[in-house]
Amino acid sequence: MKTVHDNLIAIKSEIQKIALNCGRDPKTIELIAVSKTKPVSLIEEAIHAGQRSFGENYVQEGVEKINYFKEKMPDISLNWHFIGPLQSNKTKLVAENFDWMHTIDRFKIAQRLNDQRPSTMPKLNVLIQVNISNESTKSGIKPDEVIDLVKQIRTLPNLNLRGLMAIPEIEDDFDKQLSVFSKMQLLLQQLQRDYPFMDTLSMGMSGDMKAAIFAGSTMVRIGTAIFGSRIYL
Repeated sequence: MKTVHDNLIAIKSEIQKIALNCGRDPKTIELIAVSKTKPVSLIEEAIHAGQRSFGENYVQEGVEKINYFKEKMPDISLNWHFIGPLQSNKTKLVAENFDWMHTIDRFKIAQRLNDQRPSTMPKLNVLIQVNISNESTKSGIKPDEVIDLVKQIRTLPNLNLRGLMAIPEIEDDFDKQLSVFSKMQLLLQQLQRDYPFMDTLSMGMSGDMKAAIFAGSTMVRIGTAIFGSRIYL
């Protein structure tokens, strides 16, 4: 039976292979281990295997894990990414505990995160979630709404706007995956003309990582291939 350590080695090797095949430096692609619903024992295995960036979808669960590892492993610096939908009444917990917020889709959330970010912490790195597949059931803003939200977020001193995030409609065909991800790549490139500091594309999961990397993803969010099937609480 493969361990978390084995899985991480395999995923990192696959990322390197894909990156080299499309002429990219593997070091420009960060692996976010999606640890939602996973016990701290599995996360601890990943940490011992060298993993440092983790993604959580549920605020309270994520905060409990962050505090657990701060106490248990105070000398190890971890990066915690909030990658799920966020309600207004939960923004304070994200602002006070996480390093990254991937799913901003309205100014109200950005404003609250800014106002609630402790002055003793670095700026909160944030990404704008784009509904690139135009799914009615999915969070994120339309591509033509991005520039207005960028301008608004840029007025907030405690947020560090880094780029864009997307969760496209599930598709098994590589060419179709690549077509959708390429729209995100083009959107970021257009923004970089006026905002060159925007350097992050968070896209790609276990089923579409290859296409995402080909389209310029700088963060892939992998859960199942590292930790196994999801455990719903």
